[in-house]
Amino acid sequence: MALKLMYITNNPRVASLAQSSGVDRIFVDMEYIGKEERQGGLDTVKSHHTVEDVKNLRKVLNKTELLVRVNPIHEKGESWCSSEEEINAVVEAGADIIMLPMAKTVDEVKKFTEYVGGRAKTMLLLETAEAKENIKEILDIGGIDMVHIGLNDLHLSYGMKFMFQLLTDGTVEELCKIIDSYGLPYGFGGIARIGFGMLPAEHVIAEHYRLGSSMAILSRSFCDIYKNDNMEEIQMLFEQEMAKIRQYEKELSLKDKDFFTENQKETARLVELITEKIKM
Repeated sequence: MALKLMYITNNPRVASLAQSSGVDRIFVDMEYIGKEERQGGLDTVKSHHTVEDVKNLRKVLNKTELLVRVNPIHEKGESWCSSEEEINAVVEAGADIIMLPMAKTVDEVKKFTEYVGGRAKTMLLLETAEAKENIKEILDIGGIDMVHIGLNDLHLSYGMKFMFQLLTDGTVEELCKIIDSYGLPYGFGGIARIGFGMLPAEHVIAEHYRLGSSMAILSRSFCDIYKNDNMEEIQMLFEQEMAKIRQYEKELSLKDKDFFTENQKETARLVELITEKIKM
């Protein structure tokens, strides 16, 4: 089964091009509360998209699902509305899937599912040590439709150097098995273009297949519109690079167990080399 690939953008033209190239979900990222404090020193995407972006993208998406990451569960403050108000606005704007980040407790997830109230699909972004330790209790409450394991914040919560250490130390595999036991689709991390990435995309995609993952985020490096805003070039990139991923997936579907075992070993070797070079 081909991975459901997600791309983060609030640009309707880019979203339309991604849709026509076979991207499965356009990802609107409204999360900003507490994000700068957590990731201020890292080269990560801090988008702070808005409800208006959701409305604008809804107008151009007719095949690709519209996924919206809201803020962590919070009360109304001086600079923002409450979680319930935010989720209501996102539902009314046309979100197909709503993602909850940074959850730590069963109560937070329960509030999230109650606020959504079955009006959209729900995705838990599992990215805290607390959620990892409480994952069974969290999933026992019901109301979650899918889970994405967020390697970036999760590796920070464990004080690790490199997010893919979670892939090679058994953490991701353990979580995948638990989530799978609940019959829920799951995914983890992001992937670059074929042949690119600090950890090359081919190794990561093969690990998705070994672990039964069904979704992944296309990383910023897959198509960085902040470095290139030429729409013709962006369209060509999406068409070519999506085709390469889908072709590689077809090849993976024909591989035997030994291939995935060797890829797992090579991935671990590469992650160890990368980690040794990273300065904390």
